[in-house]
Amino acid sequence: MKVLVTGARGQLGRALERAAALTGHQWTGGDLPELDITDRAAVLELIAGTRPDAVINCAAFTAVDIAESREAEALAANGAAVGHLAEAADAVGAVLVQLSTDYVFDGEADRAYREDDPVNPLSAYGRTKLEGERAAARARRHLIARTAWLYGEGANFVEAILAQVAAGRDELRVVDDQTGCPTYAEDLAVALLALLERGARGTLHVTNAGATTWFGFAQEIVRQQGVAIRVVPAATAEMPRPARRPRRSVLDGARLAETLGAPLPPWQDALGRYLRSPWRRPR
Repeated sequence: MKVLVTGARGQLGRALERAAALTGHQWTGGDLPELDITDRAAVLELIAGTRPDAVINCAAFTAVDIAESREAEALAANGAAVGHLAEAADAVGAVLVQLSTDYVFDGEADRAYREDDPVNPLSAYGRTKLEGERAAARARRHLIARTAWLYGEGANFVEAILAQVAAGRDELRVVDDQTGCPTYAEDLAVALLALLERGARGTLHVTNAGATTWFGFAQEIVRQQGVAIRVVPAATAEMPRPARRPRRSVLDGARLAETLGAPLPPWQDALGRYLRSPWRRPR
């Protein structure tokens, strides 16, 4: 299978390159500055020239707080640009895989969100990613993969915690009233390719198994690294941010497990593999 990945230099794009090499798929990538997916002509030209079997869109405006004051810019990248990709994918008969987010939900449900639950984003980022879902759904062959709390090669929450440890902090205050599903980019990449191989379509929730809070995630990072630092729970209200976050945006993985034959590994296991990964620079 020939796969074209946009946003190829991001955490998931790099993971997809590695996963494609391991599974025998042909990987082609594009990213800024040579590829701007908001440029319709450039998108149409690239996809017409490469004629991939699948287009996996990892490109996005992901600065959640900045999107609050730059929603039009975020919408261009997260919404309208996906329409360009859908048009280009249709022109060559490719499947469009659109990455989306748990932030399309408001986090007020008392159970994990299923794929067909009503959406109600609280932030500009969530609203623009929802528009991206709608644009992707216009492609004749599409797969919308919602994921959450992604980390992989590059800047991420795990590295932010370890940077504070390396700086000599003796205490970390971390939010304990937001719950979600930490997801390792390498596991997500493998799952996306497997879903394409199985002909999956529509919307699927793709995260590592299990859920925790940011505080619980930080505690596990510290525990697995074996470092002595106190992690203290904090309320979201104590650490205000421009964008509202869902209180509990856990994604139900039952449909994914049915499609692949098993769920993705538990998030704690995934974290351990990330910390031991050969391409990660240890602190």
